[in-house]
Amino acid sequence: MTHDVTEAAPAAPGHATSEARRTGAVRRAPGGPGRTRQRGDAWRKRLEILVFVTPALALIALFVAWPIVTAVRFSVYDWKGFGDLTDFVGLENYAEVLGDEVFRSAVGHNMVIVVGSILLQLPLGVGIALLLDRRMRGQGLLRTIIFVPYVLAEVIAAVIWLQLLQPQYGFIDAFTAGIGLTPPEQGWLGTPEYALWIVLLVLTWKYLGLAVLLFLAGMQGVSEELHEAAQLDGASWWQTQWRITIPLLGPTMRTWAFLSMIGSIQCFDMIWVLTQGGPANATNTMATYLIDEGTKRHNYGIAGAASVILFVIAFAMALAYQVLILRRDTQDDTRRYTRAESALFGALFRKRKAA
Repeated sequence: MTHDVTEAAPAAPGHATSEARRTGAVRRAPGGPGRTRQRGDAWRKRLEILVFVTPALALIALFVAWPIVTAVRFSVYDWKGFGDLTDFVGLENYAEVLGDEVFRSAVGHNMVIVVGSILLQLPLGVGIALLLDRRMRGQGLLRTIIFVPYVLAEVIAAVIWLQLLQPQYGFIDAFTAGIGLTPPEQGWLGTPEYALWIVLLVLTWKYLGLAVLLFLAGMQGVSEELHEAAQLDGASWWQTQWRITIPLLGPTMRTWAFLSMIGSIQCFDMIWVLTQGGPANATNTMATYLIDEGTKRHNYGIAGAASVILFVIAFAMALAYQVLILRRDTQDDTRRYTRAESALFGALFRKRKAA
């Protein structure tokens, strides 16, 4: 048995090329113009990123990295600010700082300010923000009054309170005497038992406006539909705030607490103007300690070691807060929004069913 085999005639070169292009069978060579254009776009993007990032990196290197390196360098020398760095002492300055009772008390004062600022400003800030979030007469004026202290420069605010707290002649002493209380003989800032707590109250007055502003901004992101759903379920205004607004305000609270913690650790200017760390080191902080050692006693090696320790403590606390609290914000907020949306859909479903 035989089979007729008919061989197909080869197609014309032009026809094959057009057919291959139509069907996508012909690929561009690796070194073709398409690959060159992609490489050009990639390099242009890298150049744009480099142009925009370089100024920021230069500022960080000049005002952050270089001072840190300089402080570390000074911390291993016994240097009084004159002459070359020749008296290398290694870690002796760190041992002296950590063994100094004044520095250890300064660390404790910083921790008191950190915890006290959060405990005072958080409930006050949330309460005032909830109040100002409601429609009322003079709402804009009240917001301005709350926020004005934060706008003032720290030195100006400290000088104002320094005048108010002057012994015998200040407004605070006159007011307390007018209501039948006896102010301290040395003044509120001159008495070790009261000085740190007065400073904490002044810091709360100064920075409460920032907390209120951030909380008000966070409340604007809470959907009105959630409030309406709660009202349909018969929830009161307080129940709505407690069950919906405050839980959804959690990320804003945690971000503000982080900023407050870092600011409290680095607190210097207002304390320096009010008390300069006194009386009897009652309001001394790590920042005032290192400034006192560097500018008054000219112990730049001790001041450098104290600044490095301050940096390490602040960095460790910030890292721990980031890992333990801020990292879980996404998951926690997702669960909260899921519960809130479930309540909303349930209320809408009941409303539609009743209709």
